[in-house]
Amino acid sequence: MQIVIGNVLSAEEIKLVRAALKRARFIDGRATASFAARMVKNNRQAERARSLDTIRKLVAERVLGNEVFRLAVRPKALSPLLFSRYEKNMHYGSHVDDALMEGMRTDVAFTLFLSEPTSYDGGELTIESAGGEETFKLAAGALVAYSATSVTRGARLAAVGWARSFIRDPAQRELLFDLDTARRQIFAREGKSTEFDLISKSFANLLRMWVED
Repeated sequence: MQIVIGNVLSAEEIKLVRAALKRARFIDGRATASFAARMVKNNRQAERARSLDTIRKLVAERVLGNEVFRLAVRPKALSPLLFSRYEKNMHYGSHVDDALMEGMRTDVAFTLFLSEPTSYDGGELTIESAGGEETFKLAAGALVAYSATSVTRGARLAAVGWARSFIRDPAQRELLFDLDTARRQIFAREGKSTEFDLISKSFANLLRMWVED
């Protein structure tokens, strides 16, 4: 499942992150790529300097604090965030993310756009899955989350990260997301009812069955 979430960062927070990244030192992005991905990776990534700790913490808090992200991803932990930048003639070709990063299983990847789409040409994030190819060029502050088993390429100035989910299987995550969304909509429309309680019971039992705590 791929899901787009808008306004993860406010306009003021985007300005704060951009200002910090303007002062940051960017290095060859291949330093964090696997042996195969290095063949197709040509971008820059901000050094993991302590000066960026504040904005890394801010972005991580906003991502984890977003209700739609929590419902869709069921995050148990986030990897340390990477800030990537693509300059003229740079690109990141088709690649698959590593299943383990810094000792953490990567179930869900996400890209948080930091550049306005009108400020650059090309540079879209492309996700290839069994359903075909989909391209994203979102407003600054918007995020797309997708299964880390997908093949991806592209993006401009962005924060990139991975989540370990309490629910390992992507089909189970999608089912829980749909069921939880439906029960919340029923509650908002009708309040507590017999139908709401039955759906809530099924949702809770499936969560108990599938969760890895």
